[in-house]
This record gives sequence, C-alpha cells and structure tokens, in this order.
Amino acid sequence: MKTFFLFVFVFIILCNAVLSQSLRYTIAQPYISLSAYSIQHNDPFSFYGNQAALAQIKNAGAAVFAERRFLLAETSVYHIAGAMPTAFGNFGLQVQYAGFKNFNEQKMGLAYARSLGKKADIGIQFNYNSYRVPNYANAAAINVEVGLMMHVTDQLHAGIHMYNPVGGKFGKNSEEKLASAFKAGIGYDASENFYIATELIKEEDKPINVIVGMQYRFAQQFFARAGFMSETGSFYGGAGLQLKKIRIDISSSYHPQLGFSPGILFLMNFKNQEE
Repeated sequence: MKTFFLFVFVFIILCNAVLSQSLRYTIAQPYISLSAYSIQHNDPFSFYGNQAALAQIKNAGAAVFAERRFLLAETSVYHIAGAMPTAFGNFGLQVQYAGFKNFNEQKMGLAYARSLGKKADIGIQFNYNSYRVPNYANAAAINVEVGLMMHVTDQLHAGIHMYNPVGGKFGKNSEEKLASAFKAGIGYDASENFYIATELIKEEDKPINVIVGMQYRFAQQFFARAGFMSETGSFYGGAGLQLKKIRIDISSSYHPQLGFSPGILFLMNFKNQEE
C-alpha cells in the first residue's frame, strides 16, 4: 500500500511538473526521437517524433528502450518500435508501457508513411491507449496523430506534427479527454558526423515547450547525444556504440527537482548500416 501511495504522489507531480510524463503523448522522450528530422541519422525510433520520418527508413529494424524515471521502479517506462519499408510505403509499430502492477498505462500504435516526391513525406498513426488500476478502474481510448516532413535542401529538413487533433476520450461516458498537441520541428544534417534539431511544442493547457538536441559521431562506431527541454529546465544525453547491425545506447536525463532518469536502448537493423 505504501508503494501505491508513493506512486500516486509521484504520478501527480509528473503530470503537473514534468513534460507529458503520461504515455498519452510521448514528447517526453526526446532522446529516442531526436533523429526525426534527419535523413542521415534516422532509425526505427525516429517516427516517435514525427510519423512522416518513417518514410525515410531504408532498412527494416527494431528497437527497445527502457528508462527508470527518477530512479523509481514504479515509474519505469518501456518502448518498443519496429519499422518495415515496402514498395507500397513504410509501416511502423509502437508499443509502450509505464508503471507497475498497481497502476500502469499502455499504448499500441500502427503507423504508415510514404514519400510525396523528393521534397515531402507524410505519415499517420492510429493508437490504442489504455490504463489499468486493479480492482478500481480500467479505460481505453483510440486516437490518431499525423505528420508532414519537408526536405528544404539535402541537409535541412522541417516538419509539423499533430497529436490527437480530434476525439480520443477515456471512459464509458468520455469523461477524460486525451490532450491535443501541435509541434513544429527542424533538423540540420551538417555532415555524416553532426546533426542538430529543435522543436516547438504546444500541448493543450500547457505553455510552449522548446526542445533542442544534437548528435555527434566520434568515429564509425561511437556517437553521443545531448539536449535540453525548456519547460522543466531538464537536460538529457547519452552515448552509443554501433556494431554493424546492432546499436547500444546508455542515456540519462536530469530534472532539477526529481533527479536522474537512466535509460538503455538496444537497436537492431536487419541490414548492416554500412551496406
């Protein structure tokens, strides 16, 4: 029971003080979606930031990310992503889970994206969201998110993203609405070794949030990422090791009041990166 009340207390703090800690809008994961506005540095997690990024995936791949938020097991979050390019467009799958046995949230999303020529990509994703409190409440909701990407030059990419523009309510009587959110982002592939991006995000009933991130590759196998979120004054960063088809990252973010959130990422491409 103490564990349950501790989780409820932390959950209330997160919903009010931390950017979208609910799974219902995952902009709180800038580390894994950093490469959304890049062609040279994209990966199976890129479409977490903008579904249109899925159109630029060249090889099938899958990725898993686990984060222990604020060093508490009860607030751990797990993400799984898969991407599959086809001749009819590219398909993606997202599965997310947060919480523990006494309170947890889940999300399953199916995405589709395709190119509209050399200068634009478009993507859409349908989500099934649910939460569960044993012996108390269970609820589910379906919503949609869409993204558009523009390739201004070979190096400069910009996009817009809309999450839950209509609908998306929990409960039999639709008493709890999923928040709507709108985002504009831009990324610059300075070289094969350096990439920088920024996003402006306006979530319903929240002030505008600015996220900045960058990636630098030290060598063929090693790279580092770092960034900042304005709403909470939080920093995030990590380092990765690329070994042909496999990539492993160690990451962490820091919230000024709630502390560190370590994470680990495992990614597999079904074709060597250098091929």
